[in-house]
Amino acid sequence: MKQFENKIEIIENAPVMRAIRLHEFGGPDVLRYEEAPIPEIKSGEVLVRVHAVGINPPDWYLRDGYKMLPPEWQPQVPFPVILGTDISGVIEAVADNVMDFSVGDQVYSMVRFPSFGPSKAYAQYVSVPASEVALKPTGIDHVHAAGAPMAGLTAWQFLIEPGHNEQNPLQPDRHEPVPLEGKTVLVNGAAGGVGHFAVQIAKWRGARVIAVASGKHEAFLRDLGADKFIDYTKTPPEDVVRDIDLVIDSVGGPATGRFLRTLKRGGALFPIFPLGFSGVQEAEKLGVTISATQVRSNGAQLAELSRLLDAGTVRVGIDSTFPLADARKAHERAAHGHIQGKIVLTVV
Repeated sequence: MKQFENKIEIIENAPVMRAIRLHEFGGPDVLRYEEAPIPEIKSGEVLVRVHAVGINPPDWYLRDGYKMLPPEWQPQVPFPVILGTDISGVIEAVADNVMDFSVGDQVYSMVRFPSFGPSKAYAQYVSVPASEVALKPTGIDHVHAAGAPMAGLTAWQFLIEPGHNEQNPLQPDRHEPVPLEGKTVLVNGAAGGVGHFAVQIAKWRGARVIAVASGKHEAFLRDLGADKFIDYTKTPPEDVVRDIDLVIDSVGGPATGRFLRTLKRGGALFPIFPLGFSGVQEAEKLGVTISATQVRSNGAQLAELSRLLDAGTVRVGIDSTFPLADARKAHERAAHGHIQGKIVLTVV
């Protein structure tokens, strides 16, 4: 208890931190690097001194005001707001009832996702429910660890185990992963955050993997274990592949229906972003299952992923890094597309 009290005293002597906040919706130029209150930890939480922050599509969805969602799904956002979910850092304080973590532990997390409020990760400190924290893989640094949580958990929950019973409102049944051993899996958008984890996790579970991305990513994806590579800028994959067992479309959206023709009867199409897909009736005629889920924070699954990251079975590709103060530049980089792995913010 004394250790906990000492850490709180240190933080109280420095009541503010630096963070990236929004005061209005808009483009990357609305991101402000400024002072914000250090968060207080509540029962069941830890306070993490952040070393690195992974950026993800939900960050710019929030920054834009969730324009990609139907109006009835757009949450109310109280300004000012701190963006971000993915962190890697060191525990500075723990609540009385947290037994599994201690001050000084190096940890990583996807913080409070999804939630009705922002998760507040683009900052020097963040409070995190202990159930959403896992020890950082010892074999990788904070930058690589920060690139793993959302993308890694998304691939895990689509391919291995959802870890929750929350229903996707766009489909009648709970998402169920399919057996992968001995199957042929096509990953579209394979070089991106979720895509490059999906390639590796499918290979780990014994699948033959076809990676679809632009040509400049071929060496990267073959190094991660892809058995076949298709440069979509030269050859539309739906024109040249057939009898696939599973397509993981990490791009998703309205165009995901083009992959129906690549699947065998009894196959499955998992769009990571299912909004806009309108081919349910066609899929039923073809005997193809369409299924998706919403990634959710899960410390226990991150602990499982840690073992794969430590063993080198799964690796985190880093596209680029930017100081936290340059979050605007990081968002501009994301908007340009053709990302190889993850973009990460470093925190001093």
